[in-house]
Amino acid sequence: MALDLVPLLHWTTRAIEVFGILAIVVGIVGATIRYLRELSNTAPVSDPYRTYRSSIGRAILLGLELLVAADIINTVAIEPSLESLAVLAGIVAIRTFLSFSLEVEIDGRWPWQKGSKDQADPRSG
Repeated sequence: MALDLVPLLHWTTRAIEVFGILAIVVGIVGATIRYLRELSNTAPVSDPYRTYRSSIGRAILLGLELLVAADIINTVAIEPSLESLAVLAGIVAIRTFLSFSLEVEIDGRWPWQKGSKDQADPRSG
């Protein structure tokens, strides 16, 4: 009796995709609620808009990582062909570019320049 894993893998990839979408949606909703609270708060807040954009960017990054994981599982385990591998490579390249772009938007520097903002930002110390 052979166990057919393909249906289980399909469900697994769909579940990961749903979690990726939920991460983005819940992150945006949570960031919006936090942003509206900060705007209505009478105490001065450093920069609510920058915090809002940063929170949304982090939610999108997390969602993208989950969606890439689902694509990898789908391509490697379910449909291992050269065509699906080429499509996966394109998807990963686009999502990697988006991830780098979002990280630059969030942190104001490239990921490999971790120390430079801390040294240049007078608010950090």
